[in-house]
Amino acid sequence: MRAVWSRRHDRAILALAIPALGALAADPLVSLIDTAFVGRLGRVPLAALGVNVAIFSFAFVLFNFLAYGTTPMVGRAVGRGDLDRAGRVVANAFFLAVVTGAAMVVAIQAFARPILVLMGAEGELLDPAEGYLRIRALAGPALLLITAANGAFRGFLDTRTPLIVTLGVAGVNLVLDPLFIFAFGWGLNGAAWATTVAQWAGAVAFLVLVFGRNRSAWRVPLSLPTPAELTPFLRVGWALLIRTFSLIAAMTAATAVATRVGVTEVAAHQVAAQLWMLLALIVDALAVAAQALVARHVGEGRPELARAVSDRLLTLGGAAGVVLGLAFWAAGPWLPRLFTDDPVVILAVAGVLPFVAAMQPLNALVFVWDGIYMGVEDFGYLAVAMVASAVVAAVLLALVLPLGWGLHGVWWALVGLMVARGVTMAWRYRPAVGLFRAKAG
Repeated sequence: MRAVWSRRHDRAILALAIPALGALAADPLVSLIDTAFVGRLGRVPLAALGVNVAIFSFAFVLFNFLAYGTTPMVGRAVGRGDLDRAGRVVANAFFLAVVTGAAMVVAIQAFARPILVLMGAEGELLDPAEGYLRIRALAGPALLLITAANGAFRGFLDTRTPLIVTLGVAGVNLVLDPLFIFAFGWGLNGAAWATTVAQWAGAVAFLVLVFGRNRSAWRVPLSLPTPAELTPFLRVGWALLIRTFSLIAAMTAATAVATRVGVTEVAAHQVAAQLWMLLALIVDALAVAAQALVARHVGEGRPELARAVSDRLLTLGGAAGVVLGLAFWAAGPWLPRLFTDDPVVILAVAGVLPFVAAMQPLNALVFVWDGIYMGVEDFGYLAVAMVASAVVAAVLLALVLPLGWGLHGVWWALVGLMVARGVTMAWRYRPAVGLFRAKAG
């Protein structure tokens, strides 16, 4: 209990969490900027953007194992004093980012229209959504390189460098969005080009940093990895792939159901979902600190310290969730107008904002637990727990259209998802230090 209230770990936690807050925002932040500008184009472009954001969340966040797997593997290796292993993990992550990113570009270009139809885009939505999808897909390798780089820097307990690069990406996107969308008259496609250019700028910056400035200190090899060297990484990636696939499938299914409810509803869902993701980033910064610090202490063979830091992280996360929920509730009447001036969409957004506010304390605890379990590389349990939680959400989403629950039904399903995640996380965490001791050494 003393670890819960003691502040002696706060300095190390906040030194990682505060810069991580910006670094985490790479893709969601540019999507939020796009949403703010595209919302001025009208209801149809905003709805088309919403469908695409869900697709890219599914396609790219699916490969977040490049960050979530890299951070604890690098952290534990550094904790053991094995810098050669840490450098090899970084090289493997970058290699996988390039290969999977290139494959993703080919797949999306080949199946763009069927993907959109599967998402429920039809009629007036289909053509603008397809144009955006094909352009934005070109940033696939860049986004995965950014993801891998974030994982590497976190493993070395450096979240400041990713923050600087991420701010640069957001700045480029912020400048290019109005230029391409309005000045050049490219509309929705202009938003896609702005995001693509910005993310490639960020990827190039990370490549220069990792293979230039930091290559010697991190001992990053320039040789290509062998299949045997990739096997452990892919084993971790497979569990995280199942976990992330289940989560993004649930979120994507929610957007697909909202799309079938109506154009206004999916536009409102896009705004509410972006706000939900922005709030999640604030608490997810604590999860990044959990991944890095827990991995480092476990690698050092100090399980009691890993548990003490975890307890304190959960306390800070719960408090942050309460504050965020209250602040969001107070700002609710003004927030929708930041993204659209359509009165019908504004009214629809206002109807689901209470869900976003009320879920913040639970979301915060779940996100921090995620980071703790990743820090001890308990990826198998994360995969099983997420599959079970996604099934709960899927059952509720399947009832939305037949029972006429509308957009409120979609958000009740998301509440069910988070409740199931919270229950499974809390159950696993009950043993005092056993999980940390088993992974230490």
